[in-house]
Amino acid sequence: MTATALVLIPGLMCDAAVWQPQMEFFGERMHVQVVDHGDRHSLVAMAENVLQTAPPTFALAGHSMGGRVALEVLRLAPERVSALALLNTGCHALPGGVAADKERALRLGFLRLAQEQGVAAMTRSWVRNMVHPARLQDAALIEGIVSMFARKTVAVYEAQIQALLCRPEQFDVLPSIRCPVLVLSGQDDLNSPVAVNQEMVQAIADVQLCILARCGHMSMQEQPEQVNVELEKWLMRVF
Repeated sequence: MTATALVLIPGLMCDAAVWQPQMEFFGERMHVQVVDHGDRHSLVAMAENVLQTAPPTFALAGHSMGGRVALEVLRLAPERVSALALLNTGCHALPGGVAADKERALRLGFLRLAQEQGVAAMTRSWVRNMVHPARLQDAALIEGIVSMFARKTVAVYEAQIQALLCRPEQFDVLPSIRCPVLVLSGQDDLNSPVAVNQEMVQAIADVQLCILARCGHMSMQEQPEQVNVELEKWLMRVF
């Protein structure tokens, strides 16, 4: 693998810590950059920030909300992205009807909890459905996620919730992607189910799908070694 640039986009309330295993694994061989969303409150604004701070061309990996940001980067400047990895993410806008009401109520309920009891308390509730059930007793994993979220403010959380509730439909972007793509998620990811990943794969020309067994939504922290293996195979397709 020749030296090149890898841009990593965190998901909701995450920072560089969520990508630490990948930064360590790939950092000696290429330039690795993790994006900070700041207090931006739309996926488009987050994507514009990526393009303003990234090298001229780069491989791009996004996790969860970061995967949606990555698709907006592809919409805005596909010629700059040499390879794309979408981890634990989706591509559809907020659905209509009861499903929309349910998602909105869930997200705003977590926001109220953060406002009333703090970000750490909110995260301890949020994380229950975000990692594989067997990992809920893994104190190092859970405390790492809680402390990462707690580094962000309630205002940042509110901005990112707004970005997700107002997310654009992105399925139309998928058939236009011309670079190699990795779609990766966890078998037990309730936020990015296997069926969603399979639907995305069917719309992308040059793609490989990886579903990790006994893994939830936080794949890079739950199974860092296996994620690194899959990302390395993905990068080897272009570098």
